[in-house]
Amino acid sequence: MTIDAKTPDEYISKLPDDRKEAVSQLRDTVKNNLPKGFEECISYKMIGYVVPHSLYPDGYHVEPKLPLPFINIASQKHFVALYHSGIYADKKIHDWFVGEYSKYVKTKLDMGKSCIRFKNTKSIPYPLIAQLCKKMTPQDWITLYEKKKKT
Repeated sequence: MTIDAKTPDEYISKLPDDRKEAVSQLRDTVKNNLPKGFEECISYKMIGYVVPHSLYPDGYHVEPKLPLPFINIASQKHFVALYHSGIYADKKIHDWFVGEYSKYVKTKLDMGKSCIRFKNTKSIPYPLIAQLCKKMTPQDWITLYEKKKKT
């Protein structure tokens, strides 16, 4: 499900009614808990949180004109997704999140490399997502990104 929007507010306004509340609450959770320095934007046709060029002039190695992506929120065809680059790049954060998930949600975790899929929008663990957002500063992400990029 691709949504063509120029701002996060426009993105949410174009969602089906059954997704608006969940994506809005997920967005608020991320915005209210990310350390200072990340910027909200539309990134890859999703709501994105990036390290801006003012903090990391090199940008994303795949497309240096773009800022360094960190978190994205998307309404996909069958689920709402949270893409978190730190979960993919840092085993300690990944293992922490996987271990904590069952304390918040009774259903099995549906997760890819960086993608956490929520098929039931009523069971999104917002307090756990809030904790996840606090785990990495922009500088932490830049340092880890550069280390991983070299390997």
